[in-house]
Amino acid sequence: MFARDAENHEEVWLLDRLDEYGFEDPAFRSRDYVLAVDEDTNERAGFARFRVHSGDATDGDDEGRVCEFTNIGVLDDWRGQGVGAHLLEYLVDDAREQGFDEAYALTDEPEYLEQFGFQRVDEADLPAPLGDRLAATREYQPDAEPLHVAFGAFEVPERLRRRFEDDYGDDDEDDEDTAEDFGIDSESATYKYDTGG
Repeated sequence: MFARDAENHEEVWLLDRLDEYGFEDPAFRSRDYVLAVDEDTNERAGFARFRVHSGDATDGDDEGRVCEFTNIGVLDDWRGQGVGAHLLEYLVDDAREQGFDEAYALTDEPEYLEQFGFQRVDEADLPAPLGDRLAATREYQPDAEPLHVAFGAFEVPERLRRRFEDDYGDDDEDDEDTAEDFGIDSESATYKYDTGG
């Protein structure tokens, strides 16, 4: 299992999943999404969005920017296997690389995010763009609550990390590709640039 940025050709798949999960995304851009993908089957297991709000910054500096993690979903067959934790860890790393040190989430499942260090915040304490986002989110998730995490407090619980590693981690096999992995018999194959040596 690995997480990666969504690609443009996956837009329809993402829109179908958002519809399936009842998520609204009026500012949808597939490039803002991250996918969890099974490395053996290339099957998509989950998705999440890293959204940047410009806040009140009008002079072009980054001070008013706000980071939001939203539309986090794991397909039913993949639940309980650490996929959501993997997606969140990827989002945090991506946000750090973009200069953020904290993020917000608006969700009707706050208990899930709290195990990673997210804390509930009062609506009055939300940065300007997120107050409006919370109202819009509550139109389709009436019980949505605002949460916040400082990345220094973010941590994947050991039980989830273990679950993920148990299901997809090292099994002490050599991960280096060999000719046999591609159906090539190394004993009888000839190579285009064989120098005879």
